[in-house]
Amino acid sequence: MGTADVEAVWRIESARIVAALTRFTGDFGLAEDAAQEAVAEALVSWPLASPANPAGWLMATARRRAIDAIRRRTALQDRYTLLAADLAVDSAVDEEIDRDKIDDDVLALMFVSCHPMLSPEARVALTLRVVGGLSSEEIARAFLVPVPTVQARITRGKKTIAAAGVPFELPPAAERRERLGGVLSVLYVIFTEGSTATSGDRLLRPDVAYEAIRLARTLAALQPDEPEVHGLLALCELTAARFPARTGPDGSPVLLDEQDRRRWDFSAIRRGLAALAKASARGLGPYGLQAAIAATHASAPSVEATDWDRIVVLYEALGRVAPSPVVELNRAVAVAMASGPAQALAIVDELIASDRLPGSHLIPTVRGELLARLGRRSEARAELELAARLCANQRERSVLLRKAATLS
Repeated sequence: MGTADVEAVWRIESARIVAALTRFTGDFGLAEDAAQEAVAEALVSWPLASPANPAGWLMATARRRAIDAIRRRTALQDRYTLLAADLAVDSAVDEEIDRDKIDDDVLALMFVSCHPMLSPEARVALTLRVVGGLSSEEIARAFLVPVPTVQARITRGKKTIAAAGVPFELPPAAERRERLGGVLSVLYVIFTEGSTATSGDRLLRPDVAYEAIRLARTLAALQPDEPEVHGLLALCELTAARFPARTGPDGSPVLLDEQDRRRWDFSAIRRGLAALAKASARGLGPYGLQAAIAATHASAPSVEATDWDRIVVLYEALGRVAPSPVVELNRAVAVAMASGPAQALAIVDELIASDRLPGSHLIPTVRGELLARLGRRSEARAELELAARLCANQRERSVLLRKAATLS
């Protein structure tokens, strides 16, 4: 077994291994460190002798590393004896991971990684590292930040959790749904960075988006009765379904009205619609409403044949349950398609008057499009040029400048 095999096993099993180790040691940071040491050892030993049970090998090795660390840290012999008795060193290499037993531990791991006391950046980094199994290098590439920055975020996050004495357990029932919202928010941030990169020379980072989908599927399996979990999964699946048609051969963006819908991933659409049906059974929340909007797009044969009136209604509902300037801006786009650009421009101008999205390229982008449709070409060109100056993604910027040039 080579490096790729080790990475594949780790990606699949990392959450279960770190969760079980955290329960075993009572120390989140120690568990993650021991698991990483086990992976490093696997990279050396597996090419020489492949284990019959790779996941069990990683678990047993990580346990040994954890016990070694505990011995170095403390003179409490009874603590070491307790752990050692549970280890069964000689037979542990082939032990099976009891998946049913540790499902709650994996869920607890998600809650710890997304704890509200952590910074947003630390939550994302920890989730991708300890739940997703990504390396610091992979996370750094995904978010276009230096590797030491990612490592510092992970280290600070683990130190914060240890210093605050965050227990490794599921939150009490009274606060679980609120805390679950924090987990969903982290997964949404990861997915949106993959679906429309905020900076860099690529519009899409599919590997990041698909990792968020994988984590959302895991969460949906662990929390099958939570509608918003299924709502987020549906939103991600339906959005990712358009990935194959969103860029051209050279990586340049392809706008919705120019996409070849035959290239959409219809398997992803089916999965998204199935998840949306589960979410709808108990009433749609913010993620479910966004998924319903994505489903309306997915079911339409063309932009012109899209049910824009339904999309307007869904955005109005979304604005009531989760008001934000981005929701209002998206509603304006839908209003422009359903009722014309003049009504939509009034919505955008209200956002500008209230200064609700300062410094964002999104408002001048939409305003430029609306002005162009109204025949106000010079104003439209100025807005699109402003949007290009504000946009950090090189691919999006090139599209904006190309549109502006056509209005000269």
